[in-house]
Amino acid sequence: MFEGLEELIKIIRERKNSSPDKSYTNKLLNDKKLSTEKVKEEIKELFEAVEKNTNKIHESADVLYHLLVYLETNGIKIEDVMDELKKREK
Repeated sequence: MFEGLEELIKIIRERKNSSPDKSYTNKLLNDKKLSTEKVKEEIKELFEAVEKNTNKIHESADVLYHLLVYLETNGIKIEDVMDELKKREK
């Protein structure tokens, strides 16, 4: 199950080196403002989907993707986030 998430992270990191004309991910990675706007937009859409009980999985996937790109855009490694969560285990 989590192999897919690891693959997505790998792809996001690989897209840093691709052309912004050919890669939406690259475009987001190189535009902090756009990346921020997309995270906000996708979270709003997820809230609406949950409220209406429609498209929750689709919108959740959008949020997860855009959040991972946002983290990479801002130099935040998911591995560091996971380490922090591990520290919080009781």
